Amino acid sequence: MSNPFLSIVIPAHNEEQRLPDTLEKTFQFLQSQAYTSEVIVVENGSSDRTLDVARSFQPRFSSLQVIHMTQRGKGRAVHKGMLAASGEYRFFADADLSMPIQEVNRFIPPALEPMDVAIASREAPGAVRYDEPAYRHLVGRAFNTLVRVMALPGLQDTQCGFKCFRGSIVEEIFPLQTLMGWSFDVELLYIAWRRGYKIVEIPIPWYYNSQSKVRVAKDSLTMALDILTIRRNARVGMYDRDPLHTSV
Repeated sequence: MSNPFLSIVIPAHNEEQRLPDTLEKTFQFLQSQAYTSEVIVVENGSSDRTLDVARSFQPRFSSLQVIHMTQRGKGRAVHKGMLAASGEYRFFADADLSMPIQEVNRFIPPALEPMDVAIASREAPGAVRYDEPAYRHLVGRAFNTLVRVMALPGLQDTQCGFKCFRGSIVEEIFPLQTLMGWSFDVELLYIAWRRGYKIVEIPIPWYYNSQSKVRVAKDSLTMALDILTIRRNARVGMYDRDPLHTSV
């Protein structure tokens, strides 16, 4: 059987409440598309019934793969899912679908071609934020300023949880990932940028979810320190290694 055109990877930690609706919407959307697809849910370290909920959908949808991990960390779940995926394009999405799933088609050919990496942006011209508290927006802009100064000049929103990578470069970039927490996507984008891949920001409608798991004060400090880790890793050549001989 040939590889699917699109893989959608959903990291899921303690998502038993939101996951059913997310999977229903995702499969309803994918079943109306002409291209082939797969969905990979990566449950890691949940204390609720997330794993059981995800597995309950498998009898209905043969293209659903469920991966269980005991270690926590969103970056770890995305890392596992993207490398387990086989799609020509591989898209990871937050389990809350704060970006409507129908927007996915804007990240892949023929709407976007050619592409290496396409990231959802809440700051690019045309993007719309709904119901986001002002303090969350200000903290996000402050962090992005640090990212642009220290790592990724020109990118306006590196933290939105919806990103698409061409499958062939996933095998090159993701094995070099070292950060397994909230800053993982900054590191992945930095590796792609460092290796000369084109990164495109796609303006999206984005809906704030009050159940977000990000702890603004504590996580923002950790993420700022992670930027220094990325710079240090780059200085010592960690991102210049052969990914075939790299283990995480």
